[in-house]
Amino acid sequence: MDSKTITREELAGLFDHTYLKAFATKDDFKKLCDEAEEMQTAMVAINSSPVKWCAEFLKDSKVHVGAAISFPLGQTTLEVKVAETKKAIEDGADEIDYVINIGELKSGNWDYIEEEMKQIVDICNENNKISKVIFENCYLEKEEIVKLAEIAKKVKPTFVKTSTGFGTSGATVEDVKLMKEHVGDDVQVKAAGGIRDWATCAAMIDAGATRIGTSSGKKILEGYDETHVSA
Repeated sequence: MDSKTITREELAGLFDHTYLKAFATKDDFKKLCDEAEEMQTAMVAINSSPVKWCAEFLKDSKVHVGAAISFPLGQTTLEVKVAETKKAIEDGADEIDYVINIGELKSGNWDYIEEEMKQIVDICNENNKISKVIFENCYLEKEEIVKLAEIAKKVKPTFVKTSTGFGTSGATVEDVKLMKEHVGDDVQVKAAGGIRDWATCAAMIDAGATRIGTSSGKKILEGYDETHVSA
């Protein structure tokens, strides 16, 4: 995908339209879903509790409902992540974005990381749902990103994802390229965290991202419109 040739509709279709605030209300989620439907985004990105609401709001829409699992720290047991994933799917989630257990990774427990990924991806595959593995790259060394991407290449989630947006930094072009280089052709890359304008979004697309996690979809589309002359 190329930012120079992407259409406005294709661009909007890359967005995971995001609202992950602790104080979010049902009215906030209705607004989020209405905006996503208006833009025709890929998904609304929310925590798992409001999945039922959003599934109802979007029941006649092509826009997916995405649940963030063990978000944003990843510091729940595998059993809890599995239960949350299953419950989110039961409540109507079409896509699952889970945060890896970074502490286990930092402890060198790569078998745990692979098993965690395998169990959650298997649940998604069994239910024909999209799976995304959140690396949270701001806490990882480059060699850890590579090793994690190589595990993903083996397990084959639908996407690997750069960041939660709640860490010390978000997506970078360098990390998107590195992840894409090592996950192979069967796994896509989602860039998220700090993507608030068209220039940044375009750079992520050109680096290899095929999903964009953002709460600034409208602003990005406005920036796109400003740089593209109507025929």
